[in-house]
Amino acid sequence: MKTRKLALACPVCGSAEVFYSCEPKCCFNHVCAQCHTTFQPMTQAAGGVERGIEPPDPLPDCTEPTVACAKCESTRVYVMEDGRLVCAACGAVLELEITEVAAG
Repeated sequence: MKTRKLALACPVCGSAEVFYSCEPKCCFNHVCAQCHTTFQPMTQAAGGVERGIEPPDPLPDCTEPTVACAKCESTRVYVMEDGRLVCAACGAVLELEITEVAAG
C-alpha cells in the first residue's frame, strides 16, 4: 500500500508551513512558520492493522512533520491513500491528536 508524507496544518492559523523543531528522544514540538504557534502531535490506535506498507518516496527529511506511533513508538508514520495514518513499522492504523498548543 502506497503512502505519502505526514502533513500537518497549524491548529491556530491553518498554515501548512509547519516544521519539526526537536528530536524524537526529546519531544515532538512543531512550529508554524506563519504565526509561530507551537504544538505537539500524538497518535492513538484507531484499530486495525495494515500490511505491505510502502514508505513515501522520497522519505521525509528531519525538519518535516513527524509523530510517534501509539503502539510501537516508531516515527515511520505516514498517510495512506484514504487519508488515514498508518505506522510502517508495525502496521497500526492511527488517529492524530494535536496537544500542547501555544499560540505564537
